Amino acid sequence: MRMSRTLRIAAAVTAAAAALSLTAVQATAATGPYKGLPDGTKQAKTLVIGIDGTRYDKLLTADAPNLKALMAGGMTATSNLYANPLAPTLSGPGWSTIATGVWPDKHGVKDNTFAGSHYDLYPDLATRLETAAPAASTLVVASWSPVADTVFNGKADLRIPEADNDTKTAADAADYLRNGNPDTAFLHFDQVDEAGHSYGGTSPQYAAAIHSVDGLVGQVVAAVKARPSYASEDWLIVVTTDHGHTDAGGHGGNSAVERQTFVVADGAGYAPGSTRQDVKLVDIAPTVLKHEGVAVDPAWKLDGRPIDEITPDAFDTLRTGLQTRTDETGIPAGVKGWTHTPPSGWSIDNSRMPSGGVTEWRGWAFATDEFWTAAQLGQSRETNVRARNVFAVADSDEWDDKSHGAGQFDSTLLSPRYQVGGAATATLSYATNYKIDGPQTGDVYITFDSGTPQLVKSYRSDLNGFEKLTVAVPAGATSAQLQFRYTGTNSAFWTVDQVALTF
Repeated sequence: MRMSRTLRIAAAVTAAAAALSLTAVQATAATGPYKGLPDGTKQAKTLVIGIDGTRYDKLLTADAPNLKALMAGGMTATSNLYANPLAPTLSGPGWSTIATGVWPDKHGVKDNTFAGSHYDLYPDLATRLETAAPAASTLVVASWSPVADTVFNGKADLRIPEADNDTKTAADAADYLRNGNPDTAFLHFDQVDEAGHSYGGTSPQYAAAIHSVDGLVGQVVAAVKARPSYASEDWLIVVTTDHGHTDAGGHGGNSAVERQTFVVADGAGYAPGSTRQDVKLVDIAPTVLKHEGVAVDPAWKLDGRPIDEITPDAFDTLRTGLQTRTDETGIPAGVKGWTHTPPSGWSIDNSRMPSGGVTEWRGWAFATDEFWTAAQLGQSRETNVRARNVFAVADSDEWDDKSHGAGQFDSTLLSPRYQVGGAATATLSYATNYKIDGPQTGDVYITFDSGTPQLVKSYRSDLNGFEKLTVAVPAGATSAQLQFRYTGTNSAFWTVDQVALTF
């Protein structure tokens, strides 16, 4: 991953020879009943398995019966990573995102030096668990040592960096899972990423590495099921990756194969063989915490949510009706990912829009990340990580790439009418990514009954985050409607998702 294959093998041999005792691996341990690991206290147990640099498309075609058994027994979700300027598709940002439940603009890790990290503000999931439940037993075993040494740098009871030795990682993890009693274990395997760097993401060696790690996953899962107390425990097993690989090998860029990731969750409540498009890497940490009985505190400002609390919004209902490209040329011809048809109750006012322009982006549209980011790479569309599944987007930059009538992009997205019910205040929440690159405005209005629209929020600078705004409700009002008006002259874009108005 970060060293040559020769050096990795040498390090692995050295580590294996020295690892006959726990002290030989540089483990951070607390005194406990099994080789430095305290005895767990919870009936709910969690195992997170990270397989570095694994392309989802190659996992599907690989000889990987153990991983596919977990997929068949639970839920599989695919989603896309960020890219620059949020962060490149590297392991430091990737594993930090998984461990903390926030995106790189919060945890601060932009590369594998970990410079600028904010783990003090956004600690890893083991630290969150130990803080909330000090009697919990937490284990981290990682082939890429920085996962154990740096990413999980807080309160985990036992951290074992394995110096790029996946065989040792699996053996140690299986030993602790079978004979010890961790409540939460986090494992990291490295050889798939090594094969990608050395031979490329489409090579036979890359497929062979997936097969090899699959055997190690089987070894670890068998150890869980061999526990004497397994039948009375509630196990959640999660499998994920931090990034993909190019065909030729390597990662860090913004291509689709570098950005695509996956989450597999096998446990109670996950329908066998189910698939989702709205679950992301940031959801792993809060999902683990909830499974272990720890309520996610809003003050933590996590970007992720427990998977069982993620519900489709109105925009997501459009997925089955999405279209292939019309005017766009850079998007693969078979990719379905956009529509101008709004969900039930929503509407789009394009009365101020000039004629012409790129069809897909004439006025507000609804799109997926796979479609929209492919329209033009490297223009910050890859930063739209807080949207889920299908989202609303106004993109004056792409619209302007084809001749159009005189005037600027000017379109308004209107919500359904919400019933007020006598409330004195309303709370408006949504995810948004507002990016400026020229003359542009973004304004949010609310209209009560048939009154005059009132300005709720005005955007004139970049913002990528979640909004939660309080609005006063006039006495006697019975209904409310939202408007999102965007104008731009060959500028950038505005995305909106997960819109909710509560009273």
